[in-house]
Amino acid sequence: MSSKHQCMKLSDGHFIPALGFGTYKPEEVHKSKSLEAANLAIEAGFRHIDTAFAYQVEEEIGQAIKSKIAAGVVKREDIFLTSKLWCTFFRPELVRSCLEKSLKRLQLDYVDLYLMHYPVPMKPGDDDFPVDKQGKTLLDKVDFCATWEAMEKCKDAGLVKSIGVSNFNHRQLERILNKPGLKYKPVCNQVECHPYLNQSKLLDYCKSKDIVLVAYGALGTQRYKRWVDQSSPVLLNDPVLCDVAKKHKRSPALIALRYQIERGVLPLAQSFKENEIKENLQVFDFQLPAEDMKVLDGMHRNLRYVSAEFFADHPEYPFSEEY
Repeated sequence: MSSKHQCMKLSDGHFIPALGFGTYKPEEVHKSKSLEAANLAIEAGFRHIDTAFAYQVEEEIGQAIKSKIAAGVVKREDIFLTSKLWCTFFRPELVRSCLEKSLKRLQLDYVDLYLMHYPVPMKPGDDDFPVDKQGKTLLDKVDFCATWEAMEKCKDAGLVKSIGVSNFNHRQLERILNKPGLKYKPVCNQVECHPYLNQSKLLDYCKSKDIVLVAYGALGTQRYKRWVDQSSPVLLNDPVLCDVAKKHKRSPALIALRYQIERGVLPLAQSFKENEIKENLQVFDFQLPAEDMKVLDGMHRNLRYVSAEFFADHPEYPFSEEY
């Protein structure tokens, strides 16, 4: 097995490739770019693809996978596909319908990993981001532990191999882990994580519970106008990161990704550019010594690019906690 196909073992015995390809697409980017990028990623050697119902690109991701299988580039079992349950489907009776919609869009019989996208339920309906007349998010009251039980049933039905969560703080994870009658514990928690927000306390907690921390925004996010304050600092331009990159004759992006691998975090890398997609796979070709890791740890400034303010009024808003 080549280095670019290095994997991490999940607590349920399945293996997840240690670098993932992110597929979120901002509104200003045409969907055809998602198809093109996914094709490029699979050709380049990515075998872990991370998508979600709410990204609205599952059709394109499915097409890319299907075409690469048809061309003999990969088999279905070579691809580790993650998707996510959206917040308007948190009522237990709706969970499976969201997954089935995703499977239909992806043209797949199962997904390898299915995550609760946020711990916050929203009002069910046709709108992914339901709002009232004042533009305020319409939230819902659902105990995510009941949602988790419906996720477990999807695993039992063979529609998903592994189940996990995203954007959960340690208290919320604790609630699932301590839930009476828990059948399957979350195998991972996908959160924003990069040198400006290194999540060290959450990482320690997750490691203690045998939960893999998956990092989105590992390159400091793509700075999409809808979600990110445009005046926030650009991670990949940080002089500290750039100095380490210069020392190792690598790009700042590769250093940011390698930083996560060294910590036992699984980073997701997103790009629509062929050269960047190929370059990101070089993360397994070098290592960072302890002194550089210490320097990168020192970049932490508790800066969250994606604060999901539209959930802030909900009691389960996850980012009020320290970790």
